[in-house]
Amino acid sequence: MTNGLPDTISGSVSHQPLMPFSKKALRWTSVLLVATVWTSAALFGLYILAFYAAALYEGNMQRWNNVLPRLYEPQTTAATTGIGLHFAMGGIILVLGSIQLIDAVRVRFPALHRWLGRLYVLSCLLAAVGGLVFIALKGTIGGTVMNIGFGLYGVLMFVSAIQTYRYAVRRDTDRHRIWALRLYALAIGSWLYRMDYGFWFLLADGAGHSRSFSGPFDHVMAFFFYLPNLLVADAFSRARSYKASPALRLGASAVLLLATGFLLLGTYYFTLYYWGPAILGWLTGG
Repeated sequence: MTNGLPDTISGSVSHQPLMPFSKKALRWTSVLLVATVWTSAALFGLYILAFYAAALYEGNMQRWNNVLPRLYEPQTTAATTGIGLHFAMGGIILVLGSIQLIDAVRVRFPALHRWLGRLYVLSCLLAAVGGLVFIALKGTIGGTVMNIGFGLYGVLMFVSAIQTYRYAVRRDTDRHRIWALRLYALAIGSWLYRMDYGFWFLLADGAGHSRSFSGPFDHVMAFFFYLPNLLVADAFSRARSYKASPALRLGASAVLLLATGFLLLGTYYFTLYYWGPAILGWLTGG
């Protein structure tokens, strides 16, 4: 026996000294990453609400085009409604999804967790439908590749939301948590999309990007902002399994630590120059 677990579960004798450290490393790097994601995603969610909702309230819809051209065009009312729904729900799911990650809420306030979960899943479904409606009616600025990439993103989010709710209703906790983690990994995609572009412009001066979002880098980003997230989410789920080896846990911890550093740096600069001013202006009416 090792730490109360049979040797067949905890691993071979040579791995036993590493087991406690690997578990602690994974636990604390997970906590650090979740705290970073929670803070950064919540800030970005507020920014989305501040930027797009404020533009709608002020009647200055052309501001939407500052981020991606052709988001708003007066003659495409249905498509604009779809993308507006996508943005509104996107801001909500980033805030709610971050709250759902907090263990204290899930354990101490299960009723609140369930009701927020229902609202969260509904918001994810509406965000997916809104984005898919926009793509179907108008298409993205980046053309076919961007249409396929963003369309797949919407379909995956829709499916993940359904599966998250489905397994919650069945009381299948393990599968519910796996799908909820996948759903959150997709939900933060819009946040990572902007952050990735920000770093790319800083480090590579926008190489491979075009104003029409049809350059080589743009084609990669049409898929990169969400597919790696799903791989990380699944790897994290496997690493948390009691069957995972110490090497897998330590490897996952290193990846989580690198991701945390990347997100901390990005969050600092984006909050300083973009998100912070927009949120403050929204809250103060400036």
